[in-house]
Amino acid sequence: MNKEITSTKLIILVSVFLVLSGNYTFFDKVTDVYPFNLNNSLFLVSLAIVSICLITFLFSLVCNKFTIKPVLITILLISSLTAYFINTYHVVIDVDMIDNLMKTDAHESLDLISLKQIIYFVLLGILPSIFVYKTKIVYQSFKKSVLSRIMLTGFSLVIMILIMMPFGSSYASFIREHKPLRYYANPTYYIYSLGKYIGQNAHKETKIFHNIAEDASQTGTSRQRKLVIFVVGEAAREDHFSLNGYSRETNPELKKETVVSFKNVWSCGTSTAASLPCMFSVYGRSDYSKNEANMTENVLDILQRSGVYVTWLDNNSDSKGVATRIPYQNYKTPDLNTVCDTECRDEGMLVNLQTMIDMHKSSDIFIVLHQMGNHGPAYYKRYPEQFERFKPVCKTNQLEECSRDDINNAYDNAILYTDSFLAKTIEVLKKNNSEFETALFYISDHGESLGENGLYLHGLPYALAPDVQKHVPLIVWFSEQFDHDKINSEFLLKHINVKYSHDNLFHTILGLMDINTNVYDPKMDMFNNENTE
Repeated sequence: MNKEITSTKLIILVSVFLVLSGNYTFFDKVTDVYPFNLNNSLFLVSLAIVSICLITFLFSLVCNKFTIKPVLITILLISSLTAYFINTYHVVIDVDMIDNLMKTDAHESLDLISLKQIIYFVLLGILPSIFVYKTKIVYQSFKKSVLSRIMLTGFSLVIMILIMMPFGSSYASFIREHKPLRYYANPTYYIYSLGKYIGQNAHKETKIFHNIAEDASQTGTSRQRKLVIFVVGEAAREDHFSLNGYSRETNPELKKETVVSFKNVWSCGTSTAASLPCMFSVYGRSDYSKNEANMTENVLDILQRSGVYVTWLDNNSDSKGVATRIPYQNYKTPDLNTVCDTECRDEGMLVNLQTMIDMHKSSDIFIVLHQMGNHGPAYYKRYPEQFERFKPVCKTNQLEECSRDDINNAYDNAILYTDSFLAKTIEVLKKNNSEFETALFYISDHGESLGENGLYLHGLPYALAPDVQKHVPLIVWFSEQFDHDKINSEFLLKHINVKYSHDNLFHTILGLMDINTNVYDPKMDMFNNENTE
């Protein structure tokens, strides 16, 4: 391309392209709130112009002779992928989602790649980036360049104000009453979220790590040792477990056991990166922050310091910082996992479990198994072939191309596999009943959207997310000798409809393992039989 262009014109051109090419979902949701009529149509046009001016304003702050092309190309490439995920799955790129992306491994990333994503990347990212790269920019003197950039910044702000004034009431409701609409604005919302994410992590470096429950000690030393296996599920929905009344038989193995399934349990977050640290943290959802959790001991640290042998076996991406200070093993590869076909299976974590238990004969044992579970969108990959009982299944990561029935079939087959995995875990526990009081505790990190209202996967901001992304299964099994006076079937069944959440886990785990500490709140312990509500 030989034609020259000023940097100001290039910035405006890219801003227009970003608004028109990457904001289909944003404007689609806006029209749901502001249906088409003469006034609303003009408001939509004004909103597009305001969006262009806002992006232009942001570019004017960071683009100069040396940064303009790198900045514009980077934003174009990222925005093309953002547009794909927002349009396809209706996800929101907020701080938690960025945290998830930063902690997603290569294997999970491959599950998300599709032809449609590549087309988005090429058409909305690579091709316009090539245009920017090859464009010859007319550079002015330093003085004129600074003046031009000040004029562009001021011009953008003035235009925004003038455009918004005639639609004051519409913008007032847009800003005050319909905040979630802004979550879909591309690229402004992810730029804001990225800045917030960087700020949070930079702030973390200045914080001091806090030890808590330094008075913690085990009680009841004359009792039999305890062996508890705590299974963290992945993207499992409460309403797809037949134990909870689901019409399909998705729990044929667990129904043979004396398990208790709690039906009113809610997650701390809607993504693994948000929920997992919160689950084991002393902080409840209302006062939880990732930085505070990262810089404060969690319940596993307290157990370990109290003399319990604690370990984390992971067949998911990782522990999101929870297992930083305890033994950790990665079962995502055949190096350790002996049950691998198209991918390494959750049941591989059980193969050497007995050997591990036998190596710790003098202490209580608390083992965390972090499942791959129902990790989407490729649900059909989450189970071995023999578990494909519900057919036909959606065999693509492009969920919007499949029928709801086919998506549910694949998802439910993955639940079937979890059912088998949990039943096999119970069998391991039963083999140790002569040496331990044994228990299984299963809970998912969050739920999942399966196409309801056009939503897929998970990760929406908590206030915006539908209940299916927050309502999670919780299943427990106890051996007959496990604190029988305290935990018995009558007590458990009486509480299956009581509302619980991830907030209860910290205190419930301390209670299960007989840890005495002043941070323990008996009212938050699900299995404290002094709680009568």
